[in-house]
Amino acid sequence: MHDVWVAGAAMTRIGRRSEPLTDLMAEAAHAALRGAGLEGPDAIVVATMNPEEFLGDGNFASHVATHLGFAGVPALRVETATSSGAAAFYAGFALVAAGLRRAVLVVGGEKMTHLPTPKVSELIGRSIDPYERRYGATMPALAGLVTRALLARHAVTPREMAQVAVKNHAHGAKNPLAHFRQPLTVDEVLESRMVADPLRLLHCCPISDGAAAVVLAADRARVRVAGIGQGTDTLAVRHRRELTSFPATQDAARAAYAMAGFGPERVEVAELHDAFAPFELIALEDTGLVPPGKAGRATLDGETALGGRLPVNPSGGLKARGHPLAATGLAQLVECVWQLTGEAAGRQVGARVALAHSIGGLATSNWVTLLEAA
Repeated sequence: MHDVWVAGAAMTRIGRRSEPLTDLMAEAAHAALRGAGLEGPDAIVVATMNPEEFLGDGNFASHVATHLGFAGVPALRVETATSSGAAAFYAGFALVAAGLRRAVLVVGGEKMTHLPTPKVSELIGRSIDPYERRYGATMPALAGLVTRALLARHAVTPREMAQVAVKNHAHGAKNPLAHFRQPLTVDEVLESRMVADPLRLLHCCPISDGAAAVVLAADRARVRVAGIGQGTDTLAVRHRRELTSFPATQDAARAAYAMAGFGPERVEVAELHDAFAPFELIALEDTGLVPPGKAGRATLDGETALGGRLPVNPSGGLKARGHPLAATGLAQLVECVWQLTGEAAGRQVGARVALAHSIGGLATSNWVTLLEAA
């Protein structure tokens, strides 16, 4: 297997955007190519979760390639629900690692804010089990079920969950590309309106538009892909053997660490999938970054804040940077690259190894990626 390097990384501002999705993807893609010093790629991997429903557009890989000015470049689309960006990164990684291509552009994006919130929730909810959906399950409802199980086991406390949102909004305030740049207090989180008991509005990430892109190359660059792994679980939550951890993350982490040849002790900064605040706490333990039962206390003690032992979501995470679905997995990786190359102005950590973790659906198709500074 050949080494794979991240030669370029870019993303748009995340939030409510008026531009078409193809324009947002072009902005990120061309910026990543410029960063890599390339006029064009050998192949393109496109990540979008559901452009057919969100936009009314199909054959989206060809659509994007043509819009970018690369109609003659082979293009394919990858989708694993909300982890589609991370899955597309893996597809690009595999092409280069196998020696099939030397420079692959991976670009992901989503545009959702033009639709009413109930419609967006319905479309995102199609990634969960149809039987559970017929009984009224939504993504927030299932996340609420997981959270209630965490609280019942005394695995987390309401204040620990609230602190995740507070921390990530504080980080987002330092990120000029973030959807939300306003700090929060614990009381504001705990007093926000109920969405899916016990989850409140400020425990949940926003509906966002945006795009992100990376160029993966065979030629040496400043950041190497050290390891990558995927883990899967049953689509139906009622068939899970565990509610308070995500085996798909644990399996993905084991595979990524095995490929990298090192463990979580070397990770110095992480981007974790915090679509709901307690998911960050679960991910900290599932990836081995924090011992079992210690994630909440580590968060309250400031270990995962900027300036702490292990900064988590310095971008603001899904909670504050935003969550444009298929762009999110790539946006996490872009932030990791910037942290490793000294380009995260205002929130720089100074790390040599970074971890990105992405959840697909309700933890059905999860990814862990390890990046290392050259």
